[in-house]
Amino acid sequence: MTRVLIVEDQADIRMLIRMTLEFEPYEIHEAACGDEGLALAQALQPDLMLLDVMMPGRLDGLQVCARVRELPALASTRVVLLTARGQSQDLEAGNRAGADAYLIKPFSPLQLVETLERLLGPG
Repeated sequence: MTRVLIVEDQADIRMLIRMTLEFEPYEIHEAACGDEGLALAQALQPDLMLLDVMMPGRLDGLQVCARVRELPALASTRVVLLTARGQSQDLEAGNRAGADAYLIKPFSPLQLVETLERLLGPG
């Protein structure tokens, strides 16, 4: 089963993502901050991470993405950045950090599912 890790500091957004993905064949895990997300990523080795860019704490989403890209065990993990900031410089920062895709909030459940299917293949 495809393992998905949601790293998002807002519980309501995590819940909406989980509710959207529950109908797909995914094993879903959640983290509320960058540090927790990075630790869970190392432990779970997810197939895909949904990673909020702006999070409180020591590591934001761009830093987590860059660290994931440095770890050989996570080389095949796909990373989708979630952000309310869609300026070209924000997209460039995501690309530099190694993101595979970018979803700008608010995104629809259909956009989310289509992005995951594009990166992982149909469930």
